[in-house]
Amino acid sequence: MSFHDLTAETIDRQPQPLGAYKGQVLLVVNTASECGFTPQYEGLEQLWRAYQGKGLTVLGFPSNDFGAQEPGTEAEIKSFCSTKFHVTFPMFAKVGTKGPGQSPVYKFLAAKHGEPKWNFHKYLVGKNGEVVRAFPSNVELGDPELRAAIDAALAA
Repeated sequence: MSFHDLTAETIDRQPQPLGAYKGQVLLVVNTASECGFTPQYEGLEQLWRAYQGKGLTVLGFPSNDFGAQEPGTEAEIKSFCSTKFHVTFPMFAKVGTKGPGQSPVYKFLAAKHGEPKWNFHKYLVGKNGEVVRAFPSNVELGDPELRAAIDAALAA
């Protein structure tokens, strides 16, 4: 099984087969609107804009699993992201990232690289749908190690 075999629900509540991202490098991030790391939305959007033409897609998965920092509805999250951070990268419906309510997407991501410990945990998924690496919440989007991993995945 690969990431591409899964389907997730978009923030507009439409099914999205993740196979649509085959051949792209993905940065999958569990997001939250009321977190100390929430300003990373800006870095995610900048990364998306800089790299989308090179084959990288950022995927945001809101989650209320850590500190109940994503209490809003999908409509509220979408409005917050677009008005406050001008987010244009694909966003999905709220998911469980850990424990018994863990979504199939996060079961797959966490299988080899562990569950997220907090909001804005980042999983780098290669073109083949396999998780290449994970980065904790405190890794900023301009981090040289993160950028090097993205560049390597794009070159693979």
